[in-house]
Amino acid sequence: MPPHTPITVVIAHFDDLFAGGLRELIERDPSLAIVAADVELRRIAVVLRAHHPDVAILDAGALGKLADVRELSAGNPGTRLVLFGSDPARVECAQVLAFGASAYLGRDTQSRDVINAIHLASRGLQVIPLTQAGSGGGRVASGGLLSRREAEVLPLLQKGHSNAQIALELQVGVETVRTHARNIYRKLGVSSRRDLAEPAAMRPVATDELTLRRRAAGLHNRSKRPGSHSPSIAAL
Repeated sequence: MPPHTPITVVIAHFDDLFAGGLRELIERDPSLAIVAADVELRRIAVVLRAHHPDVAILDAGALGKLADVRELSAGNPGTRLVLFGSDPARVECAQVLAFGASAYLGRDTQSRDVINAIHLASRGLQVIPLTQAGSGGGRVASGGLLSRREAEVLPLLQKGHSNAQIALELQVGVETVRTHARNIYRKLGVSSRRDLAEPAAMRPVATDELTLRRRAAGLHNRSKRPGSHSPSIAAL
């Protein structure tokens, strides 16, 4: 049986403490292989084109603007982007995921969750951060994640399309669209298309399939029992 091909990783430049913990954490996993590390942001595009890594880990604080993620993602479609920031707000997470990143994690993310995020990202999945009250303001969505069909309806609602227009585009009945719209409003904690278009109403969403994968990976349950604590990167 041929040996398993490791997931290749490029690590951008971070401050010394975080960089050391992150590199040590990744090197502990035999299924991950670092092909370049401590890469300055101005060189990251060149390094990605040279190595074609499966995953690139970036410092969100070093980016000039979050839209830079869109350029990197579009220019390197085979590389999944995982960003780290200091207590990223919910709206920022939603924007980064919309720009093509696979994850936007806080620097205090538990080490096992970081490894899980890298593995999920390498498979082309987006890791949706758990929303906590007080993180980024606004209301907290409590109705769960969107289904695959709801995820298709959402961007059309955000564009202000009527139910009839959406039904025609998706080849479904108008009443079906109404049902999906009601579910989306409930899950995202909004009441209208206008609310969906507002930045405060932006929510990271995923399909039911991703929910199952995240549950299997242990990303849904962040509470720790005594004796089962997983350290953050900076603590390594």
